[in-house]
Amino acid sequence: MSDFARLDDNNIVINVIVVHNNELLVNGVEVEQAGIDFCHNLLGGTWVQTSSDDNFRKQYGTIGSTYDAVANEFISPQPFPSWVLDETHDWQPPTPMPLAGMWRWDEPTLGWNEIVVP
Repeated sequence: MSDFARLDDNNIVINVIVVHNNELLVNGVEVEQAGIDFCHNLLGGTWVQTSSDDNFRKQYGTIGSTYDAVANEFISPQPFPSWVLDETHDWQPPTPMPLAGMWRWDEPTLGWNEIVVP
C-alpha cells in the first residue's frame, strides 16, 4: 500500500489516501506518477506520494502539513506561534527543551513545564 497526499493551491495537504500498490505498477515496476495519475483521475487535484515510515520526503504528509516542492519534502504544521522553522525544515522552540525529564511547551510563558508523573 502507498499513501498519497492531496495538495491545495498553496501546497497544504488537505487529504491523504491509501492506494494499492497494483495501481503504481508500470511493466511490473512501481512508478509514483502512476499513483499520482490514479489519484487525479479518481478525485482530481494535485497529489504527491508520502511515506508513512518517513523513507522519503522527510516526513509523512499529514493533513495541514506543507509540501515544499523545491526541497521535495513535507513540513509539519507549526506547533506554536513562537516556534521557527530551521534550515532543515524542523520547527524549533525559542528555548531548547531540557534533556532530562518529560516536558510540555507553554506558549504563554515561552518556556517548558516539567511533566511530573506520580
